[in-house]
Amino acid sequence: MKRFLKTANPNNMFPKKSLGQNFLTNTDIVASIADAGSLSPKETVLEIGPGRGILTEELLKRGVNVIAIEKDRELIPVLEEKFKKEIKNKQLTLIYGDILELPTTDYLQPTAHYKLIANIPYYITGQIIRKFLEEKNQPEKMVLLVQKEVAERIIAKDGKESLLSISVKVYGEPKFIKIVKAGAFNPAPKVDSAILLIDNISNDFFKDISPERFFEILHAGFAHKRKQLFGNLKSVFKEGELSKKMKSCEIKENERAETLKKENWSCLCQ
Repeated sequence: MKRFLKTANPNNMFPKKSLGQNFLTNTDIVASIADAGSLSPKETVLEIGPGRGILTEELLKRGVNVIAIEKDRELIPVLEEKFKKEIKNKQLTLIYGDILELPTTDYLQPTAHYKLIANIPYYITGQIIRKFLEEKNQPEKMVLLVQKEVAERIIAKDGKESLLSISVKVYGEPKFIKIVKAGAFNPAPKVDSAILLIDNISNDFFKDISPERFFEILHAGFAHKRKQLFGNLKSVFKEGELSKKMKSCEIKENERAETLKKENWSCLCQ
């Protein structure tokens, strides 16, 4: 503990490359992230990787209750010192752990309403998005600071859908909020980032179709990007069934997976 207390000043904490740490330093960007969350006092926000606490501080100023989960053990006493008052008042719950390994029931009630707002490490972006979109208790919305190219791929900026974009859109509505230049971080990453909002999250898309069957067909469709959709899907349909199914869904056999919208994939699952 003595070793930790010597580094109680957040500015003395050096980012760890092994944890993918890039500490956000721009307060204007922090405000934009919080704004995208459309926050109301007393609601619950889950923050992943609070780091030095710059985003945590902004969230607390807006009157929300924050559950912050930090994987870097050395940052825990730093955050405990910085937010001593908020922890005492139970506005902030600080947990040491790996978000990908902790069950949500360890820190949230099974029916709790919450929003997920975080500056997450690039290397676990996909895992975090998938984990919380597929949770039984999903967040109402997610506001994530992610690599710019990833945000553009999720919203399909170029008009071409991907496995990732469809996987997100069946659960919610992704929106590109703004670009965040590399200079807003310490250390500065090699690429720019973006604030991504995933709004109106729910499981409504899967009311009439099986998620397992849907994702089986989706993965097969994107298995070989250069192949036509018909060739990719033959492995998951019975012989003679695929042509009829594509025709009934008004999908041409020479189309590629990137041209299909979520409704087309849903039709293939019916």
